[in-house]
Amino acid sequence: MTLDFLGNLQRTHRCGELRVEQDGQDVVLMGWINRRRDHGNLIFLDLRDRTGITQVVSDIEVAGPAHAKAEAARSEFVVAVKGRVRKRGEGLENPNMATGQIEVVVKELLLLNEAKTPPFSPAEDAISNEEVRLKYRYLDLRREQMQKNFLTRHKVTRAIREYLSENGFLEIETPFMTRSTPEGARDYLVPSRVHPGDFYALPQSPQIFKQILMISGFDRYFQVARCFRDEDLRADRQPEFTQIDLEMTFPQQEMIFRVVEGFLTGAFKTADIELKAPFVQMTYDDAIRKYGIDKPDMRLPAMVDLTTLFTPELREALKIEQKLPVLGFSIPNAADLSGTQFKALANEVRTFLGESGLDFLDTQRLEKSEQFAPLGDLIAKELKNEYTDFLKTAARGSADDNLLAGVITPKLGTPEMWNYDRQWIYKKVGALRLHLAQKFADKHKLFQQTGTADDYKFLWVTDFPMYEWDEESKTWNAAHHPFTSPHEDDIKSGALFNDKGSVRALAYDIVLNGTELGSGSIRIHRQDVQAEIFRSLGMSDEEAKQRFGFFLDALEYGTPPHGGIALGLDRIVMILAGASSLREVIAFPKTAKAIDLMVDAPSPATEQQMKELHLKTVVRS
Repeated sequence: MTLDFLGNLQRTHRCGELRVEQDGQDVVLMGWINRRRDHGNLIFLDLRDRTGITQVVSDIEVAGPAHAKAEAARSEFVVAVKGRVRKRGEGLENPNMATGQIEVVVKELLLLNEAKTPPFSPAEDAISNEEVRLKYRYLDLRREQMQKNFLTRHKVTRAIREYLSENGFLEIETPFMTRSTPEGARDYLVPSRVHPGDFYALPQSPQIFKQILMISGFDRYFQVARCFRDEDLRADRQPEFTQIDLEMTFPQQEMIFRVVEGFLTGAFKTADIELKAPFVQMTYDDAIRKYGIDKPDMRLPAMVDLTTLFTPELREALKIEQKLPVLGFSIPNAADLSGTQFKALANEVRTFLGESGLDFLDTQRLEKSEQFAPLGDLIAKELKNEYTDFLKTAARGSADDNLLAGVITPKLGTPEMWNYDRQWIYKKVGALRLHLAQKFADKHKLFQQTGTADDYKFLWVTDFPMYEWDEESKTWNAAHHPFTSPHEDDIKSGALFNDKGSVRALAYDIVLNGTELGSGSIRIHRQDVQAEIFRSLGMSDEEAKQRFGFFLDALEYGTPPHGGIALGLDRIVMILAGASSLREVIAFPKTAKAIDLMVDAPSPATEQQMKELHLKTVVRS
């Protein structure tokens, strides 16, 4: 096959731009053949670029040489078409295409490049084998949905950049090659050729550098930052990812909240979604007690504390631990269940709870019991009231919905974990609440997308614990990175030094529909407080000096109060695109095993490379 050269031919329009207003105009289109339909003297080519598709008609009586080339063309061939726009005949329009009212009659056709038969067609809407998609990512990215995903990503990123720039933030890049610092995951290490035996670390975040920029007087910084974490992967994790990173001096938490709400409003507006700010706020303790999780899905009603309904006598009769809380929840819009179905569900719930010292007490059983019917009525009323109150702010649903209601009670012989984690009951019941919500998701109106702001329930979670207790090592560990500031009241009261379990961090998360979009905090700006935090984590002054000497030194030169936050750009785009995985909105992602199937990475280094880096590979048996 003889291929053509483009020569001086210039494209006049993109494939998704033509409308009936261009009827009769001569145009030049270029792109890939999406589909080809051969009707003998007429050949129809759907010509595609990233803006859309235009139907091209090759008529042997209009342009014989062009028709001969159209006969040779196949799907994914790259072509240039010179022709005239023609309004389609009545009844021949395609309402599913933006260009469906017109077609282009070919006068000249150039075959610019041919294509092998691909392992899958980019014209397909869905391709089940993800590994094949990732191996041939350049073909996968030609698909209409993928093109839309990355247009969404571009618009979102641009909107965020514009908002922050207009509000006095400077975009400043920070290094990729730095030193290892504790960030909560393993670092990717880069061996140094010129410093044998030493390593750079790829940044898990620009944390220390952005704090140093505040010390340097830049006042307001942001970056669309590439970050790297060597950790186990899942649908919403990748070893390299992008975050919207920002920092500002002299802030209160509310100032940072307003900035984030501002750029999120701009980002969502690119998808024609008008967010309502300010967002709801909730402390960590309230989130755990109401939802059993620190990233609540606000599309579901909260759990209800029913503890006061259970007198000591009722607890003894029902064999419920006397001192521990009793929790209930309702799942709206659950299908009507028969007695057999409800019994099976109750057994499923008990299997979920396992040997946790918790038991499921369904309201049906209580209401049917002569002895406990009044209690069953009280519980049902409490749950119904809570659900009705929830609906007042939920924007949809009905108080008459069929509720699936249950009560979780601590059994006698509750595990001793209560002694060191007084929130474990709330967390266990919260996990069950989400499990049942997913079980009934198909018939659950609150999970249905309406295309409005009511689909997106944002929440600020504040006042996280400063420390987490590690029962195995019997030590307190930092719940966040070690540059997070404690509450001033907890410093003044001495709790930081003698009651670490009660210390609150000036830390906050932004949550959307049960997904953590980002985390931030007010930072430590005093050298004495930072040194104490390091000591409280078991780090000697010498070790702290060795690992963070440059940062501790900087704190001694007039560091202003400062704080910031980082939000996952990939997650924001994933939610707006309606994608199920980050891999759908990252151009060249890794698999769940951190492998790039397209370029076959990671791969072994050559002997010469290893020699230059003074490295040897040790094969483990």
